[in-house]
Amino acid sequence: MNVAAFDTYDAIGHSYSARRQPDPGLAARLDALIGDSTVLNVGAGTGSYEPVRSGVVAVEPSTVMLSQRPPLAAPAVRAVAEALPFHDRAFDVVLGILTVHHWSDQRRGLEECARVARDRVVILTWDPDAEGFWLVRDYFPDILAIDRRVFPSMELLRAVLGPIDVQPLPIPRDCVDGFLGAFWLRPEAYLDEEVRAGISAFSRLTSIGPQLERLEHDLVSGDWERRNAELRHRTDLDVGYRLVMAERRCAELPNERCS
Repeated sequence: MNVAAFDTYDAIGHSYSARRQPDPGLAARLDALIGDSTVLNVGAGTGSYEPVRSGVVAVEPSTVMLSQRPPLAAPAVRAVAEALPFHDRAFDVVLGILTVHHWSDQRRGLEECARVARDRVVILTWDPDAEGFWLVRDYFPDILAIDRRVFPSMELLRAVLGPIDVQPLPIPRDCVDGFLGAFWLRPEAYLDEEVRAGISAFSRLTSIGPQLERLEHDLVSGDWERRNAELRHRTDLDVGYRLVMAERRCAELPNERCS
């Protein structure tokens, strides 16, 4: 993670533990991939989606985020993904939750994750080839353009980690986490300054007033509802988030079939 990312989370991260609560459904998906393995959580932040048990270690560069980790959270080391202070193959699973796009050298960080992983690397990210959803298409296209630049491509993940299993992660309509796509069926939430303060994408923009005014106008006039009425029938929506898993044993044995 680079200096700019430090500055971002020093500025917006003071109440992240309140705004960014793990969603039970998403947590269950991650738990199924992690199992009872030893885990290194890279870019761990306040500890959302981190297993609460022994055998887990967190890495986080921001002191603001580290200060909000709960008392029962895993022990944390202040470090960056690009220079993990651990021996090769030190953990069964290396986990990265919506963090790779903040790293200053994504390739180096991914190489480090692969180095210290014995069994697999599990990453939750957003696919730059995704279309996004109404918020970034209709109101904040700058966010979509920036995210397409900063999030790692599937090609980069594959080039560094070897064969990867990419699973869509549809977001439930009542998602309790507060990331960018969580409120796809609750458009009024994006008008709330407290909600936006928990979404790092908004901190990258120099001006958001006119876009928010247009969204508020469309909600009051009913234009938003007319354009997005079909969403009311959805229980979840694919807005581009992906679970990516790379089996390290497969990478080490390229001539053998992965099971």
